Amino acid sequence: MEIHVQPTPNPNAHKYVLPAKMFAYPLNASTPEAAAAHPLAASLFALDDVYNVLLAQDFVTVNKLPGASWETVDGAVLSVLAEYLG
Repeated sequence: MEIHVQPTPNPNAHKYVLPAKMFAYPLNASTPEAAAAHPLAASLFALDDVYNVLLAQDFVTVNKLPGASWETVDGAVLSVLAEYLG
C-alpha cells in the first residue's frame, strides 16, 4: 500500500496521502484525550515529538515539535500507518 508524504506550508506539518478514502468523518486531535477517540489518531499522537493529528478522508496530517527531525517522525508515522492499514 503506497502512502505519499507531502510537505505543507507549515514546516512542522506533513501530509500523508493514503491510497483510498479511509475516514468518513474528519478528526483533529490536539490532545491525547481527543486522539483517544480513534485508534489511529491515538497511536500517532503517542509518538515522540507529535503534538497534533488530523484524519480526513484520504489523508493524515501530523504536526511535529519544532526541534524534531522529519526523518525520524516520518519513519515512525509511516510505520504506524502501515500497521493500521494492514
